[in-house]
Amino acid sequence: MNHARIQSTGSYLPDSVMENAELEARVDTTDAWIRERTGIARRHIAAPEQTCSDLAQHAALNAIAAAGLQADDIDCLIVATSTPDQVFPSTACRLIERLNIPSGAIAFDVAAACSGFVYALDIAHRFIQTGGAKRALVIGAEVFSRILDWSDRSTCVLFGDGAGAVILEAAPSAGILSTHLHADGRQEPLLNVPWGISQGYENLDGGRGNVSMRGNEVFRVAVRTLGALVDETLAANDLQRGDVDWLVPHQANIRIMSATARQLGLPLERMVSTVEDHGNTSAASIPLALDCAVRDGRIQRGELLLLEAFGAGFTWGSALIRY
Repeated sequence: MNHARIQSTGSYLPDSVMENAELEARVDTTDAWIRERTGIARRHIAAPEQTCSDLAQHAALNAIAAAGLQADDIDCLIVATSTPDQVFPSTACRLIERLNIPSGAIAFDVAAACSGFVYALDIAHRFIQTGGAKRALVIGAEVFSRILDWSDRSTCVLFGDGAGAVILEAAPSAGILSTHLHADGRQEPLLNVPWGISQGYENLDGGRGNVSMRGNEVFRVAVRTLGALVDETLAANDLQRGDVDWLVPHQANIRIMSATARQLGLPLERMVSTVEDHGNTSAASIPLALDCAVRDGRIQRGELLLLEAFGAGFTWGSALIRY
């Protein structure tokens, strides 16, 4: 079987920045409360005319440029998102045309909430392993601001918009060492958007299709689940906690992220954190954080990275990567 490695990264954030002070004027909250509970100081919000594919396109072009490639070098495109442009075609299919990727390339979306990027990375890796693709563009992109109730302080303070991308290529040695994906729908009521096309919007109580979350309960499940996921990933690769160079977690909440770092025995300075400036960008958060750490020089070639995420569904997953 072939191996796959990350060839390049890219990201994009909308120009508009919403500071915590602006939320103080909207809901019963304070900058201090938000920072203490979540670690978030600000988040980026897409302009009214911007769509998921707009954000994804910018991130993709940055990744393509960083790799020194052309669009026709890509033969697989996977977009992880919970906020696609439309029901169909997929956001990935729309990007095929916008990026001028050759007709006939593989293109589809993945919906696994905040774990979506890790799921998409796993799928692209398998395409390359089996010879189904030579070079895959994997994007996490979200416009979560469109599904927020701006009067609900338990959710509106958490999320932001953005996109991140990586290009995977076939390689002689393994870059992606292992991936571990899981899901359990039994606790869906703890975190969801209680509306879908087949349910019919008119049947939704109150007529709102926004994020609903029972934060304290989600926090407890996430910390416990991610701790077990770390142990699973290390055991599968016969590694010790100190062997990991960088933790690149889903940027959900600084307390959840820090708990995972402690599980690994990593000092917090070896955890890539962008949650203060980006908030929770769902499927976009891991590739955004990865691109930041690659471009500012923290993450170097040859280092061992652990990517991990937990999201609605519940879904959770990890990827161990030799960068």
